[in-house]
Amino acid sequence: MSPSPEPSSAASSPRSIPTDTHLSPAYTGRLSTQKIPALRMPAESMDPDAAYRFIHDEMMFDGVSRLNLATFVTTWMDPQAEKLMAETFDKNMIDKDEYPATSAIESRCVSMVADLFNAPDLDPTDPSSAVGVSTIGSSEAVMLAGLAMKWRWRARRREAGADTHRPNLVLGSNVQVVWEKFCRYFDVDAVYLPVEPGRYVITPDQVTAAIDENTIGVVAILGTTFTGELEPVAEIVAALDEVAANGGVDVPVHVDAASGGFVVPFTDPGLEWDFRLERVVSINASGHKYGLTYPGIGFAVWRGKEFLPEELVFHVNYLGGDMPTFTLNFSRPGNQVIGQYYNFLRLGFEGYRSIMTCLTETAQWLAKQLGAMSEFEIISDGSAIPVVTFATTGDPGFSVFDLSRALAAFGWQVPAYTMPDNATDVAVLRIVVREGFSADMARVLCENITTTIAGLRQVRASGELPHRNHFKH
Repeated sequence: MSPSPEPSSAASSPRSIPTDTHLSPAYTGRLSTQKIPALRMPAESMDPDAAYRFIHDEMMFDGVSRLNLATFVTTWMDPQAEKLMAETFDKNMIDKDEYPATSAIESRCVSMVADLFNAPDLDPTDPSSAVGVSTIGSSEAVMLAGLAMKWRWRARRREAGADTHRPNLVLGSNVQVVWEKFCRYFDVDAVYLPVEPGRYVITPDQVTAAIDENTIGVVAILGTTFTGELEPVAEIVAALDEVAANGGVDVPVHVDAASGGFVVPFTDPGLEWDFRLERVVSINASGHKYGLTYPGIGFAVWRGKEFLPEELVFHVNYLGGDMPTFTLNFSRPGNQVIGQYYNFLRLGFEGYRSIMTCLTETAQWLAKQLGAMSEFEIISDGSAIPVVTFATTGDPGFSVFDLSRALAAFGWQVPAYTMPDNATDVAVLRIVVREGFSADMARVLCENITTTIAGLRQVRASGELPHRNHFKH
């Protein structure tokens, strides 16, 4: 057998090495020489490291999530939680027969949330005694709670031989947009109760004046999106109790605790807003807000099984075993539930209490600093949940929108917006204090606000951009 021919000098030349091998420099290969299709799938495959670099670099144009003071959503978790969540991306939450451990953890989380909200008749040894489910954030939880109220109202009306064509839901104009979606998607008339300058929550008198025989429920908010304030749930319930006792309509209450559900039980455990009030039939909460878990995870819990109509529960067996499900979504990763369970075990009640107390103190300190500035008036000071809202006062020489845009130069994302009906003339800024926003970051923010105000006034006075010293050693 003849020996294999020696490679030619041309074949061994570096010029013949393909440019997409592992020897190629990171930024002088395909990414630099070929345009990557943005709107259609590329015709050719790409080296995984190159694909990673391409996407990673594009993501650098996003804002820094830790400096996003607009969002209520968690932007920091323990590294151990991140590791657990990465290990469970592939677990399908809906497949309870294939992933029984994940399913059991979900049941434990629901039971812990129901217990936190003082659900009655819970058996501490039986997680199935809690009536609820984990969801993809409070948006899905809201839809489920709204559907349950609508189904129960319709059943009562049919039993009484009454019309069922015009259900309505009483809620404030300050609700999060998901409630508007629920009413539109599921054909429910929204009866919006307006706020007014100086009052950004609904009142018991407004509620009792709005309800009628077609009202499926009343929504009260524990931590509004606009100001972070708590609506007077107990007072609303008492007013509705009085209406029912006097022969009027008997209307249930749902508490939207998306923002405050994982704050108030720890900072003000004596406040009655939850299932301790018998008229409260359901509650939603966001684990990915002050539940301290990355998005998206939420919970919907009911007072008892009679408040979740059986018609909303579906049973499937094509994943193996009988799978009761009453979520809008089907397949979703189980890692958010795992992350939430980690937080519950890792922190416990005392850990959550410590964190929420710390965040509240930071928010109140921040409100005090801002309130001491002549340019601002404080709308909410972070004492309800760790959210500070403030407006300009007098003529400071800039608007809240000017300040919001200017702070972006420092990396901060501080939203400016107008209040809902009937207070649209009021424009505010909002700062959400979350885990990961330290007292030192709050101090830096105050300094940046002071610097920004001076710059905005200089622009107004001179009509020119403020002078910047050039860098020098």
